[in-house]
Amino acid sequence: MTTNPPNLRPDLAPSARITETPQSNQPTIGMVSLGCPKALVDSERILTRLRAEGYGISPDYAGADAVIVNTCGFLDSAKAESLDAIGEALVENGKVIVTGCLGAEPDYIREHHPRIMAVTGPHQYEQVLDAVHAAVPPDPDPFVDLLPASSVQLTPRHYSYLKISEGCNHKCKFCIIPDMRGKLASRPAHAVLREAEKLVQNGVRELLVISQDTSAYGLDRKYDINPWKDVEVRSHITDLARELGQLDAWVRLHYVYPYPHVRDLIPLMADAGCNVLPYLDIPFQHAHPDVLKRMARPAASARTLDEIKAWRAICPDITLRSTFIVGYPGETESEFQTLLDWMDEAQLERVGCFQYENVDGARSNDLPDHVPAEIKQERWDRFMEKAQAISEAKLRAKVGQTLEVIVDEVDDEAATCRTKADAPEIDGNLFIDEGFENLKPGDIVTVEVDEAGEYDLWGKPV
Repeated sequence: MTTNPPNLRPDLAPSARITETPQSNQPTIGMVSLGCPKALVDSERILTRLRAEGYGISPDYAGADAVIVNTCGFLDSAKAESLDAIGEALVENGKVIVTGCLGAEPDYIREHHPRIMAVTGPHQYEQVLDAVHAAVPPDPDPFVDLLPASSVQLTPRHYSYLKISEGCNHKCKFCIIPDMRGKLASRPAHAVLREAEKLVQNGVRELLVISQDTSAYGLDRKYDINPWKDVEVRSHITDLARELGQLDAWVRLHYVYPYPHVRDLIPLMADAGCNVLPYLDIPFQHAHPDVLKRMARPAASARTLDEIKAWRAICPDITLRSTFIVGYPGETESEFQTLLDWMDEAQLERVGCFQYENVDGARSNDLPDHVPAEIKQERWDRFMEKAQAISEAKLRAKVGQTLEVIVDEVDDEAATCRTKADAPEIDGNLFIDEGFENLKPGDIVTVEVDEAGEYDLWGKPV
């Protein structure tokens, strides 16, 4: 039994899980997947294509004929982590193909690791396959290997990420992801719904909807109409969420910018007949209008508080998760205090926080008045202390309540579960340490909460 540490980087996906055993004499590929859930979905698609061509998926370096490292370029610290992972794969295996966000900077990668076999950018699936073919020629057995019945999943079988779009039209000064992944490119609604339906048919109990900007879904398609079974569905987040909510699985929305039309999602969350969870992951980033302006983000924190009040009036059980940046260039003590005061009023249930750091190529690097490291750390500590106190009070109020939870893991000590208010690995857990012996991952059970901590709950089945 483990509890979530409160300082997990909120941009990270769960660690990739490879459980397949390659067949003998089958060419095998290993995968190291770093960064966010969007990158994890890219890794799943690459491995699905490779498995369909007859490749086995190796869970370790030694058993692989080559290794793909799917990199992250979100922060300079993430770039360093990616370079370390490439170096480790070179030492342990020797045949390494690099893809992902950092792959958009091939010269930078080759400067550090000239022995890599190939470099491709994010979501360049065909180029990755070409590189694998060159390194390890396929040798398919058409009676065994081709056309697998289901896709390769790197998450536990009972939940899956569902990517609805690529890219982003925002120009936030601290972020270079749009430069790496391009402008918004939404998938047709019928394609998303077909994938979601197939996942549910294969046993997925929770769909985690992801993109760079979920609220903007379909804008680039001019919200075109898609036929889906006996209805017509716009490529619009409201229509998409409504149809996803009819499937037999929880639907959790991530990376939702607080555009005005987000309020149309809230009645779906309050509808007992719809499986869209009362949960919104919204990257507010800060609360002071001057900081938001320096970030090149909408500076409407007061109106945001009004929106939060309106959402809670419609759906009192809604859980709000957000991420923030402290120590952004030019941030004064007064501006930081405004953020703390905003937190007191907003009372967000789930919060993650970054200390600002420069990223090569970001426009924020050139801003004046960078905040010293010791002040960034001190502000991060104060912010997390505030967030922790809010979380602890919110969780204490749940003691005695009856909640539905989904089981993630079962060991000798307890069943590790999540409530509707908790996304995998970035939020808290609910532990059942009595009467859990017959539970298994993916079960959805009802519990009575009998204990609360700073980030986690404990309960017993009812």
